[in-house]
This record gives sequence, structure tokens and C-alpha cells, in this order.
Amino acid sequence: MNLTTQRRLAASILKVGINRVWIDPEKNEDVSRAITREGVKQLINQNAIKAKPQKGISSYRSKKLKEQKKKGKRKGRGSIKGAKGARTPKKKVWMSTIRALRRDLKNMRESDEIDATTYRKLYNMAKGGAFRSKSYMKTYARDHDLIK
Repeated sequence: MNLTTQRRLAASILKVGINRVWIDPEKNEDVSRAITREGVKQLINQNAIKAKPQKGISSYRSKKLKEQKKKGKRKGRGSIKGAKGARTPKKKVWMSTIRALRRDLKNMRESDEIDATTYRKLYNMAKGGAFRSKSYMKTYARDHDLIK
């Protein structure tokens, strides 16, 4: 039984695609007899023809993935894309380091651990990239007897 015409008419009446038209398999004969739009409309009113619900895109998998990443999972070597400098730019790394060093130097000067001359010397060394972290700077200052 060929119901393509009825399916097409129903799709245009229901304002859906042809694939979303559902025809009751028990009423196939009644549907095949309907050749006009009016006939198809009557079958729609009798619920012999219906529009299937619209399918959505499930976000379950993406939500689950996001939750896992929030926990710190799925971030191993195999997941890393892009160079080291692309994930955290060199400038950002430098900014966070130099700000920490300058903050530490300021605290040391205010608490009279170092004097203004030493502060200026260490400040300029930090600016030149002599220290990679606060602990390195403190070790340097201790080894060179710069801390009071």
C-alpha cells in the first residue's frame, strides 16, 4: 500500500517534515482512500495521522564529561593539545612570577628584613629574570647575607 501522497499532504498540513508523519498501521486502508487535503485533515482529527515529536540533541554525554573534568579527570598527557606556551602563554607565566616576587620583596622591605639598597638590587635582579621563584630569591638573599 503506497501512502506517499497522503504522507506528503499530512506533512504540509501539520507543517512538519515527511519523516515526522506517523500513520496508524491499523487504519492504513482508510488513509489510502483519502486523496484530498480535506480527507487527510479528517484523518488527522481522528488521530489516524499524527506528527511525531521533535527529536532533540541529548547533552547528557557532554554534561558528564564536563563534570569529570571539573573533578580533575581526563586531563592526562593524551588530552593535552597545543604547545606548553599555548596552554599558558609565556607572558602570563612571567606576570604571575614577577608579581609574586615583587610582593615578597615589598613585604621583606616593610618588615625590615632588607634595606632599601638591597631591595632595589633584588628588584632589578628579579626584573632581569634571575629568580625563577620566591624560594630561589630567598635562598639567594640568605646565601649572600642580604637579610638582616
